[in-house]
Amino acid sequence: MSEAGNGERALQGKAALITGASSGLGRATAIALAGAGADVGLVARSAQELEGAREEAAKFGTRTLALPADLAGEDDAARAVGQTVEAFGRIDVLVNAAGTDAPGTVEELSVEGWDRTLSVNLRAPFLLSKAAFPHMREAGGGTIVNISSVAGKKGWANASAYCASKFGLTGFTEALADEGREYGIRAIVLYPGAMATNWGAFDPEERQHSKPNEAPPTRVLPPERVADFIAWFAASPPELVLTEAIIAPIEEGLP
Repeated sequence: MSEAGNGERALQGKAALITGASSGLGRATAIALAGAGADVGLVARSAQELEGAREEAAKFGTRTLALPADLAGEDDAARAVGQTVEAFGRIDVLVNAAGTDAPGTVEELSVEGWDRTLSVNLRAPFLLSKAAFPHMREAGGGTIVNISSVAGKKGWANASAYCASKFGLTGFTEALADEGREYGIRAIVLYPGAMATNWGAFDPEERQHSKPNEAPPTRVLPPERVADFIAWFAASPPELVLTEAIIAPIEEGLP
């Protein structure tokens, strides 16, 4: 169980939408936010895995909503926000945790792989933030959390599409934070290090070769640790403004 579920239900009466919620960090975040008292909408492509995550989050007694969607599509992104607001009457927290990768050298990488990676990792957060922003503005505030990576701080060979999408997410988040400031809307970009999830695009040996600055598989973060930070920040006073945070094992080399 996430630590957020053991403390004060600081997000009671709030509503959150989490993408990539069927597994990994997205799933852990949905559970952490539900544990903190929030109603949660969960978005992912796999309806079966998403329902399992929703059932786990629902154990905390808050309202939950499973929203199968392909976030590369503009209509699906807007629909996910609209259904969350329709179900819960509001949206206070948006966590863009969905991600994908197309590994390979620049010569090997297909245009389709490049486009898909940027569509999911960068375009989708834009579309979801665009849809959520007016609801947060009308409510007098909100929090948008964009999940980047240490690959958003330093580029690596064989990961050009992924790095480009994560570097771009930094610029987008900074602009979003600047635009939202007068409306009480906070935007933060998180740079998690290696996490113990099933998402990795490479096998351990290849991942170590292609990303030498990343922690070895024996020293990785549990996604719950990052999820608890997200829950803490979402529940923190609106006067607390952070635009970025690096969350990584102490041994991991960072730029």
